[in-house]
Amino acid sequence: MKPKTLNALLRVYDRLDEITRELNNLADEAVLAGDYEDASLLQARADILYEQMENLDIVISEHEG
Repeated sequence: MKPKTLNALLRVYDRLDEITRELNNLADEAVLAGDYEDASLLQARADILYEQMENLDIVISEHEG
C-alpha cells in the first residue's frame, strides 16, 4: 500500500474515533435526560462506526511496517 493511502486511512480512523466518542457522549447525555429512544439510536450508530474502525484497524495493521 502506498504511504499516501495508508496516511489517508489513518486520518479516517482518527476521524471515526472522534465521531464515535461524540456519539457515545451524546448517548450518555440522552440517557441522563431520560430520552432513551435517542440514546439507543446514538449508541447504535456509534457501535456501527466502531465496528468499521475495528475493520479499518485490521487493514492498517496488515499494511504497516
